[in-house]
Amino acid sequence: MARGRGSRAEQDSAVPAEAAAETVADPAGETAAPRGRFAARLDGVEKTYGKGAGAVHALRGITLAIPRGSFLAIMGPSGSGKSTFLHCAAGLDQPTAGSVLLGDTDLATLDEAQLTMLRRERIGFVFQAYNLLNALDVRDNITLPLRLAEQSPDGPWLDEIVRQVGLADRLGHRPSELSGGQQQRVAIARALATRPEVVFADEPTGALDTRTGRQVLELLRHVVDAMGQTVVMVTHDPVAASYAHSVIFLADGQVAGEMRDGTPERIAERMTHLGEW
Repeated sequence: MARGRGSRAEQDSAVPAEAAAETVADPAGETAAPRGRFAARLDGVEKTYGKGAGAVHALRGITLAIPRGSFLAIMGPSGSGKSTFLHCAAGLDQPTAGSVLLGDTDLATLDEAQLTMLRRERIGFVFQAYNLLNALDVRDNITLPLRLAEQSPDGPWLDEIVRQVGLADRLGHRPSELSGGQQQRVAIARALATRPEVVFADEPTGALDTRTGRQVLELLRHVVDAMGQTVVMVTHDPVAASYAHSVIFLADGQVAGEMRDGTPERIAERMTHLGEW
């Protein structure tokens, strides 16, 4: 359950129907669970940019546990720390204080080369802008992370993810020959190619129309429910967040509440009250 300073967050949180729905660990250790249950953990994570009077405290003691096989959405107003959360959780930035673990690996113990390898092999990324290479066809875009890691594609696994994302008849096409939704499906397949422990998605439907965005969200939920993937999605859209098992709200760099299985209407209403927590 999310632990915020106010009671409103707890009122909005539902009792988890199963262990996989449990997302936030209590800072005092009251939520005890084997680490093997969690794909990633943030313990007391702080991030400060600058020093002195001009310092910006982007994260203020985030403690969060992400169960394996769950779909978690991160929401909050501009400046709430969403992007900083994603960067720290994914090993793209180092926290000022606290720890980030991927599985049992403490990211603070890794040097830059090891972090690069970890991001390449154990984390998948999906961005709003797709970030595909037009010089490569769909198959080569999907397998690019494997080639960068000097690994050979697992044929059956590649066939499976291509089937799951509905791209079997597009493998020879270039990104410029695909629609926006198809390009994002390629990006999702690329993120899954290395069998990552967590896929981090940053506003994955931000560049898509409503219908296509819904299809991409359904696909993300499908890879969680059918394939056991763990997905953490940063979004500003209550409709997008409603596809997740659980929504974590951030405000002023802190956890301001949690909602499980929320409707777009309930999520939007909760967002309007974040200033009250």
